[in-house]
Amino acid sequence: MLDPQGLYEYVPGGAEAVDEAVGDTGPVLLYWFEGYMDAGETGEQVIRQLLNRLDHQLVARFDADRLVDYRARRPLMTFVRDHWTSYETPAIDLYLVRDTTGTPFLVLSGQEPDVEWERFGAALLQVVERLGVRMAINFHGIPMGVPHTRPVGLTPHGNRVDLVPGHRAWFDEAQVPASCAAMIEYRLAQAGRDVLGVAAHVPHYLARSPYPDAALAVLETVTAATGLVLPDIAHALRNEAHTVRVEIDRQVAEGDGELVSVVRGLESQYDAVAGVQSRESLMAEPVDLPSAEDLAAEFERFLADREDDGR
Repeated sequence: MLDPQGLYEYVPGGAEAVDEAVGDTGPVLLYWFEGYMDAGETGEQVIRQLLNRLDHQLVARFDADRLVDYRARRPLMTFVRDHWTSYETPAIDLYLVRDTTGTPFLVLSGQEPDVEWERFGAALLQVVERLGVRMAINFHGIPMGVPHTRPVGLTPHGNRVDLVPGHRAWFDEAQVPASCAAMIEYRLAQAGRDVLGVAAHVPHYLARSPYPDAALAVLETVTAATGLVLPDIAHALRNEAHTVRVEIDRQVAEGDGELVSVVRGLESQYDAVAGVQSRESLMAEPVDLPSAEDLAAEFERFLADREDDGR
């Protein structure tokens, strides 16, 4: 493997700024990458709110030109009349951010690397060690057969799941396609670093549209686990979640009987899972679930309305 240090560089004074801000207490690192599954734009919403609403400064940049496959995910360019006016340069950047009380933490975001995952992971471990990161947290949304009328469920993972009490495992073992974020969690844990992952359960019929309830659930979990204070972001997501729920309920009310029936079926499934005391008793009473395609067709109008309104 090539030297991992060749994949990133600190901006002038970047590492020193972290040292000065953090002192003896290591910062928390929050990270999310665009490109892997993120139902309801869960992780994207959290990162966008953090960087749009909080003071932050660039600390380091990873070599996205080397890590991103441009032909697999072509960057957008804007053409006006007879010339190009802009180009969205791929980026994987690390920021120093401060919460409402001034507590510093780190945010890493950008395109998910397409190549050199192991080298990228080794480079990030170097950064974690240099900046004294005490815990790394990643998050995203996953589509699940759950109704929007119930609280958002969470699947915590990593070696610090004790920071998310009250959540049990839904299954014992599964093999799924890897993500760079998951690989980093795995490698950091192997290196003895504290890591926590949070997957929010997004109703599968809303997986392709922003679902603020999921982002809010993730944010509340992160703040509870880290002690970060982010009331403005929570308030903004709570308002957006209320607006989305009202519109979804309106679409359900205006839908046909079959739509209402499948939503009620999901509610029954959710309540059954929440009420059982053992995995065996749940499996003894199977519940037929509607497919994502069945519900997606009914909600296409809802998504189109949101786009027409510019939301």
